[in-house]
Amino acid sequence: MTNRSPLTMRPAADGVAVVCLSGVLDAGSCPQLARELGEHLDRAARQGRRLVLDMADVRLISSAAVTTLLRATAHLAHAPVLVAAAPGPVGSALRRPPTAGIRVYGTLADALAALAPAGPPDRSTPADGRERPAAGSDGLRGEVYGMRAKARSSAQIGIAQGILLARYDLPAASMAFALLKEGSQRYNVPLRVLASAVIAAPPPQSAAHWFPGRSAHAPAFRTEFLGAHRVHAADRRRVLAAAVDEALALSAADAAELHVTDPAQDDALLLEQHRGLDAAYRDFAALVTGPPAVCARAQRSREPVTVLDVAEDAGLSAHPAGPVLLAAGSRTVRSVPLITADGGCTGVLSLHWREPDSRLPGVRARALVALAGEVAAWRSWYRRSVVLDALESLHQHRPAGRP
Repeated sequence: MTNRSPLTMRPAADGVAVVCLSGVLDAGSCPQLARELGEHLDRAARQGRRLVLDMADVRLISSAAVTTLLRATAHLAHAPVLVAAAPGPVGSALRRPPTAGIRVYGTLADALAALAPAGPPDRSTPADGRERPAAGSDGLRGEVYGMRAKARSSAQIGIAQGILLARYDLPAASMAFALLKEGSQRYNVPLRVLASAVIAAPPPQSAAHWFPGRSAHAPAFRTEFLGAHRVHAADRRRVLAAAVDEALALSAADAAELHVTDPAQDDALLLEQHRGLDAAYRDFAALVTGPPAVCARAQRSREPVTVLDVAEDAGLSAHPAGPVLLAAGSRTVRSVPLITADGGCTGVLSLHWREPDSRLPGVRARALVALAGEVAAWRSWYRRSVVLDALESLHQHRPAGRP
């Protein structure tokens, strides 16, 4: 299969297993698809689990691959496989033919909710008049979202382990992980962030120093919003949380999120902090690789981008991002890029309003841009000081006698 990892069954909860597919499912991939899908179906049957195929990241599916999927599941009309496929060509291709053995849903959350055990009827009516989700569905969704987030981090940490294993000729992967963990704890750098730095940084320039001639510590970073929130610049999590809180205070928005770029993933945007956004949206926005997502538009243009009505935006309405935003209650979105002194974009701060056509007065809009600039300056400092200190420490604390 082109541009995808081998399928892996991951238990989501009792009685449910999720298999993720991504990339392109063309005619050449059909033999592997049939073989691996058959294995997963057999294993799910032996374990008494229902199978869910998460195909939200499949970019293209051929008619031959659709036929392969239907043949593999044709005998399951009594307990069909649930398929999560975003609106678009892939979802349409799966819905077009007779689908006795599969049921297609727009999102993974919808598919899991369909499998959630029914609880006693809830006769109360929410204030907004909308139906409440089936009992147990929120916990089931949360488990799957957590599983997906852990898988994303684990993959990057595994790559960094492999780099260290080869670079220092370590006898076991556990030693590479121990190096990462020690550097992470010594400088309070999240393990995933340190792994990304190992992947993206150039190789050490000498046996003694990763970065020869570099000052051991950059001057302490100070900025107005950090002082107001009494946050130390080296405390990454609290700095990013303070930035989101400050943005909400400046804008009076209903929700906010902060993405930062990941140099190990071609500067894709990773969701780091959020307020007021539901789990389904956070799962969808955990990794943003490009437009039409509003934050990706701001990253690309290096300018603030505002969508005054998500429901009317042509780019979003033709993409899964639109329905996910609307389901989260967002009608207006404003994304402000974090622009560094050299003109680069190191992340995006986004605000959400429940009402369409929500506008920021000029003075507040300027204050938000200023805040984004402060956060960008902080992140530049953090990456060239705290993160590089952690890399240097990792290099100098490698097992004795290794190159």
